[in-house]
Amino acid sequence: MSDNIFSAVLTFSLLAAGTIAVGSEMAVPRHATQASAAMPTVTVFGKRVVVADAVTLPTVVVTGHRAVLTAAAIADPSCDARVE
Repeated sequence: MSDNIFSAVLTFSLLAAGTIAVGSEMAVPRHATQASAAMPTVTVFGKRVVVADAVTLPTVVVTGHRAVLTAAAIADPSCDARVE
């Protein structure tokens, strides 16, 4: 019996605390960003890699084959037609 009461009190306490936390974040006034604030200049030092004109891949040898089907469907009049 006390487990059920404790669970209910804990659940509603967490619900109330979450509501208060969200409400307090919404009530806080936000400071407007200053228009005169600017980011400092950034200088990047680096080396550009030249792209290769052509790339040679290793030779690939395919061994094996796929069996070719001659008929995809065969009409069989001995089967009953059915609609599902």
